[in-house]
Amino acid sequence: MEASVFKQRFMPHWRHLFWTAWRLTGNSQDAEDLVQEVFLKLWTKRDALSNIENDEAYLTTFVTNLFRDQHRRKHLTIADSPAETLAVADESNLAKSIEERDETEQVVRLIGQLPQQQRRVLTLHAVDNLSPKEIESQTGLTAVNIRSLLSRARKNIKQKLNNA
Repeated sequence: MEASVFKQRFMPHWRHLFWTAWRLTGNSQDAEDLVQEVFLKLWTKRDALSNIENDEAYLTTFVTNLFRDQHRRKHLTIADSPAETLAVADESNLAKSIEERDETEQVVRLIGQLPQQQRRVLTLHAVDNLSPKEIESQTGLTAVNIRSLLSRARKNIKQKLNNA
């Protein structure tokens, strides 16, 4: 498979892969690294990819499996380390980490409960980092509608967080 065909076929799925990786890792830098690793591995086996029926499903499974493999490998490396090199987590840091993860999961769940247009505009703006102009060209909505939808989405999420 030539580079141009590879790019045309798989690069349009980059944002979806990044979003999937971000949900898995909870960190944009790790998500970006994971997606880059996926594309690197895909490129090395590009000649065996011609018989894939659903590229997006294949890529989603690929990024999920790669994450699980890396996660498993990290745990094995830590388990193989001598006991004196393992740092015991400070209870306050551990509690803070758990709290932050829970809050992130709650916000992601609340975004999923928003009305479709609010969810779409908020995701394009907050996750895909698109400007209102770019969102306008993608959705066909006016800049005023986009600002209004973003405002309502944020208000809904804040309200639900305060009620929780």
